[in-house]
Amino acid sequence: MVEQDAQGFIDTSNVTPPPERKVFGSHLPPPTRTIALGDKLPPARRAASGSGSSSESEEEDDTKFKVELLPDASRASRRPPMVDCHNYSEFDIHVQAYSGVVAVSGHTVAVAAGHHLRVYDLTVSASPSRHLDSKDGFGTKLKDFKIMSMEFRPTLRHEDRGHYLWIGTKDGHLIELDVRTGTVTAMRPAIHVHVVTHMFRHGQSMISLDNTGKVLVFTAPEGTDLSLATQQPRVVRIAEKQEFAKLLGSQLWTSTRDPNGGGSVPGASRGPYVRVYDIFTPGAVGRSLLPTEHLAAVTAGTVLASQPGHVFLAHEGGNISIWSTGDPDGAPPQCVEVVKVSASDVLSMEGVNDRLWAGSRKGLISAYDVTTKPWTVTNCWEAHKELPVLRLAVDTWSMEKLDRLVVYSVGRDEQLKFWDGMLGVDWIEQELLKHETEFSTFRDMTVLIVSWNVDSAKPDQLTGTPETVNFLTDVLQSVESPDVIVFGMQELIDLESRKMAAKTVLLGGKNKSTDGALSQKVSTAYRKWHDRLVTAVRCAMPVDTPYTVTHTENLVGLFTCIFVKNTEKIRLKHTALTKVKRGMGGRYGNKGAIIGRFVVDDTSVCFINCHLAAGQHHVRQRNRDIQDIVEDDSLDAQPDEPLAYINGGDGSMVLDHEIVFMNGDMNYRIDQRREAVVASINAGDLEHLVIHDQLRKEMKFNRAFRARTFSEGPLNFVPTYKYDRRSDEWDSSEKARAPAWCDRVLWRSLVPERVTQLHYTRWEPNVSDHRPISSAFRITVKQVNHEARARVKARAQERWKAVEQERLTAALQHYIDQMMI
Repeated sequence: MVEQDAQGFIDTSNVTPPPERKVFGSHLPPPTRTIALGDKLPPARRAASGSGSSSESEEEDDTKFKVELLPDASRASRRPPMVDCHNYSEFDIHVQAYSGVVAVSGHTVAVAAGHHLRVYDLTVSASPSRHLDSKDGFGTKLKDFKIMSMEFRPTLRHEDRGHYLWIGTKDGHLIELDVRTGTVTAMRPAIHVHVVTHMFRHGQSMISLDNTGKVLVFTAPEGTDLSLATQQPRVVRIAEKQEFAKLLGSQLWTSTRDPNGGGSVPGASRGPYVRVYDIFTPGAVGRSLLPTEHLAAVTAGTVLASQPGHVFLAHEGGNISIWSTGDPDGAPPQCVEVVKVSASDVLSMEGVNDRLWAGSRKGLISAYDVTTKPWTVTNCWEAHKELPVLRLAVDTWSMEKLDRLVVYSVGRDEQLKFWDGMLGVDWIEQELLKHETEFSTFRDMTVLIVSWNVDSAKPDQLTGTPETVNFLTDVLQSVESPDVIVFGMQELIDLESRKMAAKTVLLGGKNKSTDGALSQKVSTAYRKWHDRLVTAVRCAMPVDTPYTVTHTENLVGLFTCIFVKNTEKIRLKHTALTKVKRGMGGRYGNKGAIIGRFVVDDTSVCFINCHLAAGQHHVRQRNRDIQDIVEDDSLDAQPDEPLAYINGGDGSMVLDHEIVFMNGDMNYRIDQRREAVVASINAGDLEHLVIHDQLRKEMKFNRAFRARTFSEGPLNFVPTYKYDRRSDEWDSSEKARAPAWCDRVLWRSLVPERVTQLHYTRWEPNVSDHRPISSAFRITVKQVNHEARARVKARAQERWKAVEQERLTAALQHYIDQMMI
C-alpha cells in the first residue's frame, strides 16, 4: 500500500519495485493461425468456468444447441396422411433414385429412368399400362435417347389434361407423347443441343431449361392449345449449370453450388448466390441475390398461399430462407429471414394448402405452420423408411380430376408415395377428441410421485431426526390409497468418485460381468433401496391393499421403481422401460433418464425419471437433454393399439402418450446471487425467486423449449438444493452454491382437465444435499366402446367432406393465381 506523510510526501519504503522490463524480442511470439480466403473463422474463446466440478463443467458445443431455434414439434401428429382416391395403390411403382423422373396427373403416373418410360393408370391396374423404350425411338427416327425431364403440358379442355407429356432428353430433344396411345404427337430434335435438365408448366406456357443456361419459353396464342411442332419459342439466357431451378410465380429462381456457375461468393461471408429471372418479360435482366447469412446449397423452393409475395428456399444444413418477391415499382427481391428447421439437410419442399412441407435426409416429411414465431411442426411422419426424401411435389390437377389435393414424394428407397395435402385424417381425429364422451367411459385413479437425489446415501442412513426416520412412511401416507406409486431417485451411487465412475460410467474394470451388468457394488446399492422401498410400501399401506412392483430400472445413479395396486395391475398392458443416456454428449449414463410406461384401460401413461446437466449457466445443455429425452423413440412400439396413443403415435416416443409425468433432479437454477436468494428465502418471498427460476423462464419465454407444453404446480416450498448433509444449513463449501429448485415434477396431458394435482411439497430428511419432493395427482382414464366410436367417426367423415370442398376451392384459386393450373 502507498502511504503519505503529513506533508504529502510519498513513503516508498514499502512499495514493491516494478518488474524488470524484458528486452524487446525476448517474449515468445503469440500463437498464430493461417486462415485461407473463404475459410470459416475459428470460434470465439470461451470464458473459463468458475466451477471445478466435472459434472458442472462439461464442454458445451454451440452446434448441439441449435435445437433451441428449431420449430416446436411437441404437438406434431405422426399419423401419415394417406390418400385413398385411387383404385390401385402406388406402392408398387418403382422410381430409380436420383436418375428417375416422375410426372403425375390424377390417376396417370409417368415414370422414366434412362431409356425407359412407364405409364400407369391407377384406375385400371398397379402395373404399367404402357412400357416404352427409347431404343426404338417411340416409333420415331430419334433413337436411343435418354430421358432427363418430363412435364404434362397444359390444354384448354379439362378432359385432355394429363394426356400430353413433354419429354426433355440428354441430347436436347423435346418430344410430346400422348400417354393414352403411347404415340409421339410432336417433336423438336436437338432444339436445346444440350441436356434438358428442367421442365415447367406455367398457365398456357411450357418452359424448358438446359445445363448451358438456355431457356425456351413456349406460349400458345390465346384460344389455342400449345403446339410443340409449330410454336416458335422465345430464347432466354441465364447462368449455366444451375442445380436448382424452379418457376415460382412468374419468376425463374435458380442457384448452384458450382463456383464456375457463379454459385459461391469469393471472399464473402454470405452465400450462395440466388439468381432470379423474369423470363416472361422480353429484355428483362436477371438479378443476383445474397441471403442475410451464409447458407449451404439451395435444394428446393416454393410459395405459400398464406404468405403472398414471399418465396421459401430450402438449403442443405437444415435452413429455410424467406425472400420477398419485389414489387411492381422495381424493387428487387431480397432475403428477409432465415429459419433453422432441422439439424440435417432439407432436401425437398413444397407449399401445400396453408402448410410448408419439407422432406428430410432421414425419410421424414414435416408440415410447418409458418404463421407462428417460432414455426410449429403440425405433422411429422416417416415417409421413406429412414432414407432421404428426394422430391416433394403437388399434383395441381388432382383437385379437378380426383376432388383431392394430392402431394407425391419420391425417396431414396425408390418408392413413390401419395399424400393427402389437406391432412384430413388429423381433422377427423380432432373431431373424435371433441366427441370422446359419446363413445368412452371414464374413471379416476390416484398417482403418487416421489423424487429424490439421495447423494449416494444408503437406506440404512435414514436415521436421526424424526423427519428422516419417518420419511418413507409419511410420504406414502400423504395421499389416501394411491393406485400408482412412483419412486424416481438420482445419484444412488457417488458420481463424483473417480473409482465409482470407472465402474459405472465407463462400465470397465474387473467387476464387469460378461452380460454387461453393472459391478456388484453398484447392484447392491440399487438392491438395498429396492428392498427398502418394497418394505416401506408394505408397512405403510393397508394389509388388504397389496401392491406389486411393475417397473424397476437403473442407469448409473438413476433408479426408478413403480408400484401398482394389485386390483389395478390386472388392467395394465403394454408395460415397457427404456433408458436415455445424456452424459458426455449422450455416450454415458451419468446424466439421462429412465422412461417407463403402461396402458390402463385405453389410456397410455408415461413416467420419466431424469437427471439433467449440472451447472448454474448450463441452461441450454439442460434444454438439449430434455429435447433428446422426449424425442427418444426406443420404447417398444405398439402399432396395434392406436386408441391408447395420441397424434398417430405407436407408443415408441414419450409424446405418443396421453398422460406424461416427468420428475427428477432437473438442475435448473435461480438467476440471482446466492446472497439475494438466501435473503428472499429468509424473508419468505418465494414469489420473487420463482420469477428468476430458469425452468419457469424457459417454459414461459422459450417457445422452442421441448417441455413448454408441460405444466407444474405452484412452488410454495423452499428450494430443495443445496444443503450440508445432516444439517439445515445451505452449502458451506468453497463453491457456496446458491439455493435452487433443482428437483421438480411436471406433467402433460392431451386433455388438461384429466390431470389434477393434489399436492406438491418437499420433505425434510437430511441425509442428502437435496431435499426430496412428492406430488400426488388424480388422473382420469378412459375405456372406449369401439362400436360407438365407429359411428361417431362415420359422422365426422361426412362433415369432413363439406369442409374439404371449401378448402379445395381456396387451394384451387391459389394455384390458378400462381399459374400452376
